[in-house]
Amino acid sequence: MHGAGRSDTLHVYNFEQESVIHIQRMCQQIICARDSGRRGGYVPSVNNTPHLPETTPSGRRTLLRAALAGTVVAGSGLASAAMPSAIASASARTSDRPAAARPATPAEALRALAAGNRRWRSFRQEHPHESASVRRALMTGQQPFALVLGCVDSRVPPELVFDQGLGDLMTVRSAGEVLDEAVLGSIAFGVLELDIPLVLVLGHQSCGAVTAAVHAEETGERLPAHIQYLADQIRPAIDHSQHGDKRVDATIDAQVGLVRSRLAAEPDLAARIRSGRLAVVGARYELGSHRVRQLG
Repeated sequence: MHGAGRSDTLHVYNFEQESVIHIQRMCQQIICARDSGRRGGYVPSVNNTPHLPETTPSGRRTLLRAALAGTVVAGSGLASAAMPSAIASASARTSDRPAAARPATPAEALRALAAGNRRWRSFRQEHPHESASVRRALMTGQQPFALVLGCVDSRVPPELVFDQGLGDLMTVRSAGEVLDEAVLGSIAFGVLELDIPLVLVLGHQSCGAVTAAVHAEETGERLPAHIQYLADQIRPAIDHSQHGDKRVDATIDAQVGLVRSRLAAEPDLAARIRSGRLAVVGARYELGSHRVRQLG
């Protein structure tokens, strides 16, 4: 990846020894969890179909929220395994943010992302919130302060681009930031259930999905399988006032703007925008400079 800036030492493991040891440990833990028959947890049936504990109608929504928010049920054998002391010691060196410091407003969330991107593009990443204490705290739930809707491009991972850590960001990714029911549902969950104050639609330089959509429209070529669906969704954003590479570049920005407008018009999100509890912002990542700049 361009501009990763990591100085971490890479270790080469002897897979014939280390992997076998780890697999044996995991198998032992799974067997123990299975045989313990913990009350209210996963109970294997005769045909190996998992059974969920019964809930009353009033408790189902709480169960859904807990499951989607990532709350760990007591007695989840693997999750409760002790962290090796060497890993705990190393992770303690990463920076932690007190829960009270979580950005709570759209403006605070934007500032936190901007600060993280400055660290990223200047190769001063902190790799925050990876310590043993943070990992333990996140077993009981999550409170991300921003949701990033980005492209699937491997060169633009939001947690790295904004130098954020575990529990900081909810990320939803689709090629060209294309919206569908799954993407919309994921965003709605983050905003409505986790009370996230900022949704950032993040496009990027040299987007392959946008390039393919522009090419397909110009040539009339039918793209394979489900890729055509992506092109169809991006087509309304194609900027016909430009030509060649400039058309692709302009369409990248236009697609971000179109998606941002569609999200802002969603009734549940629009209500929060009007009350000041939410902002939906468009932005673009430059592969060359590693900078994220706000659009519109």
